[in-house]
Amino acid sequence: MALAPVSRTSSSPGRSTRVMIVDDSAVIRGMIGRWLTEAGGFEIVATASNGRMAVDSAERSKPEIILLDIEMPEVDGLAALPLILKAHPSSKVIVISTLTQRNAEISLKCLSLGAVDYLAKPESARAAGAANDFRRDLVEKMRALSETRTRQPRTYAALTPAAVSSLPLSPVRSSITRPQCLLIGSSTGGPRAVERVLSDMRPVLPGIPVLIVQHMPAMFTAVFAEHLQALLSIPAREARDGDAIVPGTILVAPGGRHMGVASSGGKAIIRLNDGPPENFCRPAVDVLFREAAAVYGASALAVVLTGMGSDGTHGARFLTKAGAAVIAQDEATSIVWGMPGSVVKAGLAHEVLPLESIGRSLKGLMTGASK
Repeated sequence: MALAPVSRTSSSPGRSTRVMIVDDSAVIRGMIGRWLTEAGGFEIVATASNGRMAVDSAERSKPEIILLDIEMPEVDGLAALPLILKAHPSSKVIVISTLTQRNAEISLKCLSLGAVDYLAKPESARAAGAANDFRRDLVEKMRALSETRTRQPRTYAALTPAAVSSLPLSPVRSSITRPQCLLIGSSTGGPRAVERVLSDMRPVLPGIPVLIVQHMPAMFTAVFAEHLQALLSIPAREARDGDAIVPGTILVAPGGRHMGVASSGGKAIIRLNDGPPENFCRPAVDVLFREAAAVYGASALAVVLTGMGSDGTHGARFLTKAGAAVIAQDEATSIVWGMPGSVVKAGLAHEVLPLESIGRSLKGLMTGASK
């Protein structure tokens, strides 16, 4: 099958990232190893065909990134994950599974157990387009995690332009409109970050609608919404075209479709579309932010959480121009500081906060208790 070329630019000058590949298929192990070698910047230090072998190999080979298949004989990925992280806690684990509801549920469970990301494996190696997408996504995620490994994170806490002149933060307004809609954009590491933010602001969730764009494949988003509902005891589901946007409801953009906002009869509703990807993403955070800015103006409140790439930055410009506040997760607590970092560097964030402070800040803005 023909595969799209991948840049060989190294993600880490001077030293390659140590990688372990865990999959019961020798063909898949060989294929992934070849892709990463061709991409450059990665060293395959171990492979394993089941979870038991992976636990033993992790302790010996000390990989920095582990690609972990879910469905394997003897010990599967879900059972092996906590044992692997116990054997080598500093490893970053990306779980890999085919697109089924069961595997989506297991993948999200793995994220709650410490995996940092997931990849959807094509069902057939003969599908060239799916293999190309899988290869591109794999290398991009690996690069993002590798670059994070080489960076010394800076810590930001409740920053203002006066406090830290080196950061191009958006000017803090003397008064902030009481938020009428919360917008959240996230990608790599996002599911756990979203859970933390919403859990921390749980008492005020009945008073505001929450719209979430999390970069996820189809099927995963519905399972993610169900998980949020079980966790928060707040109605949460995958958004449908025409849904009314009402307080006390969490709507998640469906994988593979853009989620925007429109006004109909004086009320805000969801608009889904199959337009081209933006920032290589569909759903894209930019679409949600841009359309919400037109409908909600200054009463929108946006959060950009951990994630690779720059999705959300263009949309954040529309929000800040409309007078809405944008909060970005800080570098130290982000799995990948791509999306929030891009917003900060563009001067569009009003605050840059560690993950554990974001929910409290949002709650303060809703109750009027913020500074």
